[in-house]
Amino acid sequence: MGTNLPASSPHLAFLDRFLTVWIFAAMAVGLALGRMVPAVPHALAAMSSGATNIPIAVGLICMLFPPLAKVRYEALGQVFRDTRVLGLSFVLAWVVAPAFLFALAALTLPDKPAYMTGLILIGIAPCIAMVLVWNQLARGSAEYVTGLVAFNSLFQIVFYAPMAWFYLAVVPPLFGLQAQVAHVDFALVARAVLTYLGIPFASGFLFRTAMVRAKGVDWYENVLVPAISPLTLVALLFTIIAMFSLKGDAIVALPGDALRVAIPLVIFFVVMFVLAFVGGRLLGAGYARTTALAFTAASNNFELAIAVAVAAFGLASPVAFAAVIGPLVEVPVMIGLVNLAFWFERHWFAD
Repeated sequence: MGTNLPASSPHLAFLDRFLTVWIFAAMAVGLALGRMVPAVPHALAAMSSGATNIPIAVGLICMLFPPLAKVRYEALGQVFRDTRVLGLSFVLAWVVAPAFLFALAALTLPDKPAYMTGLILIGIAPCIAMVLVWNQLARGSAEYVTGLVAFNSLFQIVFYAPMAWFYLAVVPPLFGLQAQVAHVDFALVARAVLTYLGIPFASGFLFRTAMVRAKGVDWYENVLVPAISPLTLVALLFTIIAMFSLKGDAIVALPGDALRVAIPLVIFFVVMFVLAFVGGRLLGAGYARTTALAFTAASNNFELAIAVAVAAFGLASPVAFAAVIGPLVEVPVMIGLVNLAFWFERHWFAD
């Protein structure tokens, strides 16, 4: 099942034709390397700074550079003037998503407070990185997804720590539940936002500005953009291999626990995605804007959740285990949602 993207270059066409196969193959290769060649995960783990794994961070930054280099930054003002879409995005990302994932964690993991804590740390962090890739694959609006991601990033720096306190210390006792309170450093959140959005954002903006000034818009968009586009998919496959070789042993070691953490996440991704598409359609936002809205509502900042879990509870903690399962589940689910987006395009936005 491919993603039906328009082929902007022969390389991209080749990668895209069997994109789902490549991604699942990358997951399998990563798992195999992690299990059969222990030197690979050991080498990857050695290349870490604090809770940040440098090869994975580099892969994410390279993956995000082409989508951000395609953005018409002069059009971002229109995104922030679209108060209906912006307001719906805020409600979905900062009101509905945290409450919904908390409810799912409470219903499915009441006997596992540490795993529930890991899911809560995921639920209060809207995605600021991979969402750009999923949106590009589904042909969503590059300008809208960039604007919404920037909007969420600012809120993340300010509200992540208070939201963590509220959902880990205040809400669970109201329902007779137990959760583990995490100390969240504002500097940690800001550093994650700077690493996974600030660096590729600045690189994409400066690259586009310099190249357009030197060669013109037509050459940039029709020649250079198609040339750099395959970098996104190549970097995505590299990141998946690195991620699964480094973290995939968690699934193999505790398959039952991994499945219990995965089930509420899958439900969360799908429901939030469909809810955003329904909302976008009711607003008359059109397919491209609604797709950007849906992926920002259904994706999460797992890098930040993992960093907070490791910093607050330790790398070997069950909280960190639950946070690590997040991106491993997200990759195959998001590929399915890309195809679901195309189904919505054909059936809901044909006009």
